[in-house]
Amino acid sequence: MGAAKQHMVEARGGVTLPSLGLGTWKMGEKRGRRKVEVAALQLGLDLGLGLIDTAEMYGSGGAEQVVGEAIRGRRDEVYLVSKVLPSNASLKGTIKAAERSLKHLKCDYIDLYLLHWPGSHPVGETLEAFERLVSEGKIRHYGVSNFDTEDMADAMAEPLGDAICLNQILYNPAQRAVEAGLLPWCAERAVALMAYSPLDQGSLLQDAVLKQIAERHQVSTATVAVAWTLRLPRMISIPKATAPEHIRAVVAARELELSDDDLAAIDRAFSPPGPGAKLAIY
Repeated sequence: MGAAKQHMVEARGGVTLPSLGLGTWKMGEKRGRRKVEVAALQLGLDLGLGLIDTAEMYGSGGAEQVVGEAIRGRRDEVYLVSKVLPSNASLKGTIKAAERSLKHLKCDYIDLYLLHWPGSHPVGETLEAFERLVSEGKIRHYGVSNFDTEDMADAMAEPLGDAICLNQILYNPAQRAVEAGLLPWCAERAVALMAYSPLDQGSLLQDAVLKQIAERHQVSTATVAVAWTLRLPRMISIPKATAPEHIRAVVAARELELSDDDLAAIDRAFSPPGPGAKLAIY
């Protein structure tokens, strides 16, 4: 099965990565689901979804082990993202966490390593650990996750903050707080954004407005919701999907161009945020 051409996003510092991939939140939690989860990620790779996002938190390392099995013999086909827990994000703790993740993933390096959310360890210390991991070839690039505008400003003011290339955030039609300030702030600095839960944990699949748009384009509501996130430059989307039909729906989002009427209908159904909207975290 031939892989479709990947659409790429360019982030700060000349970092390039696929605009669409698969998330692994809630994977690796049940042994009986492992074959299905591995097969889902492999199908995604077959169909050209060249990015997989995971984290040490997901399934307490179980999701990383699922990913490791899925990418065995295919490491060169995937852009791999993982995250360190804030509680582990001291200088030594970050390095140990990355090395533990690499063991779970059964590979030599992680393409993009993120701090999962702001925590008690000084972010400058975490960045120092990231830089050391880059110098050792264990990670290629680094960034953050669930950082609001103030968090981003503080992090990027650190001596090594200039190398933060991406912020992973909750973003979908029902969760639009990122648009209030963080989105333009990151755009000005060429920091890419990565949308997790673009289907709002599945709640958007039954939305009447998205269903109407999907019927008009003869696609699924999942395709519409993911395509909506991809309408923005420098935005990556990482829905979690395990059923083959859902993975194919995700792939179709790359080719769907929503019209101005479609976007206006979504704006009417899901109002853009007002000033000062707070970033949500799942």
